[in-house]
Amino acid sequence: MRLEGKVVIVTGSTQGIGKAIAQRCVREGARVVVHGLEEEMGRAVVASCGPGKAVLLVGDLSEPGLCHRLVDLAVSSFGRLDAVVNNAAIVASSNIHTTDAEFLRRLLEVNTIAPFLLIQAALPTLQAARGSVLNIGSVNAYSGEPDLLAYSISKGALMTLTRNLGDSLFRTYGIRVNQINPGWVLTEKEVQRKRAHGLPDDWYRDLPAAYAPAGRILKPEEIAAAAIPWLEDESGPVSGQVLELEQYPFIGRNPPKDTSTIPTRK
Repeated sequence: MRLEGKVVIVTGSTQGIGKAIAQRCVREGARVVVHGLEEEMGRAVVASCGPGKAVLLVGDLSEPGLCHRLVDLAVSSFGRLDAVVNNAAIVASSNIHTTDAEFLRRLLEVNTIAPFLLIQAALPTLQAARGSVLNIGSVNAYSGEPDLLAYSISKGALMTLTRNLGDSLFRTYGIRVNQINPGWVLTEKEVQRKRAHGLPDDWYRDLPAAYAPAGRILKPEEIAAAAIPWLEDESGPVSGQVLELEQYPFIGRNPPKDTSTIPTRK
């Protein structure tokens, strides 16, 4: 088991990618602090991890002091802290016309500032463990979809944070900071968003090959599998790196505007 004996905080882990990462960390030998806004779902994740393997903290990351509470809970429950996975994020549609200052500040507060504050709060314990940080970004960090303006801004800032701290924290404290940028992932919230857009619940079964060459989109468990190497000691001195997780070269690739003639793969 690659994370044997380690303690990991995973924010936004009551569902979706965060849940999959928390559960995978436990299967790799770690104990985890589960975090999110949904208490009932969080308790279910803790139960799925097994006795003594996980604890839960429910709260909004923008709440003053919550980041310190996450670190304190890890240390008081398990005696140490080896890694932080900054996964929690607000994904919300907006463009130049619908993004006001309050909305943008809210997304930056949760998606960018909270990860910074959690790293800051965890610094002494991560230094003692020569630990690691993994930020979960998005391929939207590079430019973003037209109707994901505020979200894309927040993820672009997170990527700069990763690059900056990946250098400075490793040089000074031996703490590695890296990031993975998932593409299109089939999470519970993604299904809910598409339902709100009027699509049927099985929309993901028939996707244009231009957007899903494999005939399907990524699963949270596949993102979790890719997260583990960045948390284990075998990653060595690799820090300040960003890895895209998508089915095709995302940067510089322009799918055909008319996808009606492209066959779907099933």
